[in-house]
Amino acid sequence: MDRLLVFDSPFLLGFEHTRALIERAAKAAAEGYPPYNVEDTADGKVRITLAVAGFAPDQLAVTVENRQLTVIGKRGPQADPAQDRAFLHRGIAARGFTRSFVLADGMEVEGAVLEHGLLHIDASRPRPSQVVRNVPIRTGV
Repeated sequence: MDRLLVFDSPFLLGFEHTRALIERAAKAAAEGYPPYNVEDTADGKVRITLAVAGFAPDQLAVTVENRQLTVIGKRGPQADPAQDRAFLHRGIAARGFTRSFVLADGMEVEGAVLEHGLLHIDASRPRPSQVVRNVPIRTGV
């Protein structure tokens, strides 16, 4: 992946972590399967919905590591009962996948629910804290 020139400025020292997050997000956005929605729900919560028709709960894994949410779908060799069928058109994917999302600081994944071929992952955003701090003023005398 090409480096982002804006972060190569000598005036932006110490932003390597931010550049790495942007590169991870760009890589994740380039993935096309499975399709997903991200919706803003009430009270500052976010719901990610992935279309995972044909996957059982034991074939899916949802993990969070270093602010990266990863959803993995694995198909076993006997998981496809349609192997011996002759399809005229096969539009329902039968392959495994890995889909990643970069989470904001403090964002917590609350849980995941699989219903009607859709995997819903609920996360909550951190409430912005408005801390006002008084800075003492000293005199030079």
